[in-house]
Amino acid sequence: MWFPDSQLLWRDVYTTLTAAALATERIGLGTAVTNVATRHPAVVASAARSVAELAPGRFTLGLGVGNSSVGPVNLRQTTSAAMREGVGMLRTLLDGREWDFGGGVHSRLRDPGPRIPVHLAASGPKNLRLAGEIADGAILLSGVSPRTLAGAAARVREGAEAVGRTASAVPLTVSAFCAVTDDVEAEAQLIKPICASIAQNGGAPFLALAGIEVDVPATVEGVYPDLVHAEDWDAAVKVCSAWVSDEAAVRFAEEFCLFGTAARIAERLRALHDAGVSRVFLQHVGSYDPPTELIEAVGSEVLPALGGLSGY
Repeated sequence: MWFPDSQLLWRDVYTTLTAAALATERIGLGTAVTNVATRHPAVVASAARSVAELAPGRFTLGLGVGNSSVGPVNLRQTTSAAMREGVGMLRTLLDGREWDFGGGVHSRLRDPGPRIPVHLAASGPKNLRLAGEIADGAILLSGVSPRTLAGAAARVREGAEAVGRTASAVPLTVSAFCAVTDDVEAEAQLIKPICASIAQNGGAPFLALAGIEVDVPATVEGVYPDLVHAEDWDAAVKVCSAWVSDEAAVRFAEEFCLFGTAARIAERLRALHDAGVSRVFLQHVGSYDPPTELIEAVGSEVLPALGGLSGY
């Protein structure tokens, strides 16, 4: 179960993770994703260590560039160089070693605790390669489209091989919006803001590979705080319909997302597994309602259809 980190949008992620750790015994818990922009790496190290103590062997620290954490408070996303340094500091502190904070100050984390895997979320080539170089895993934001997934995996592999690591040393988690449905056309209309956001943030060439032509302006008025995390989702769908047609939305749902019957989703999960994907991070449409329906549908319909596929 992955938990997001955006200080103005949701409850504090580490407080929520603590509650989840105390209420569960077996499931994995992770941040998807926290950052080292709104939180100093030393603060992240302490918070992650605290959760890991409550859920030994079950916690994964997912890191990203900031996105919905930094945007609403007018901060810059973390650069690749800053991410590299932040991960280095995190690892050093979590290992119980001293970090040079400058000015002659060398400090360490007291009671560092169990080892915590650090996974990097990435979409651009530079950060994908960085994940291959330094992370314990990569969270791919490419969706499940075979074309974009293959490209993203190749960049991670390049990064791993550049430092003498094997691709298997960096397990891949793929993020995908999911809906178990018999009516893809109807459900697909709800993900127009997701498609528009990808186009708006430099992903138009990837969409074009699947025959989705979308041209979204750099600034979209009337949606708060952004397209992916809109508080009024119906309004966001209406606004984005100006650039994302019904046909484009269906194609996006079928190519990049896991939309369809349980049997169809199970078939695509098997294909992802065969392509070397270790985990799939399922997202539901809508940022502020718990994904109860999706969890129940996947648990009762999709997982049985997988027939005990190893790893899922």
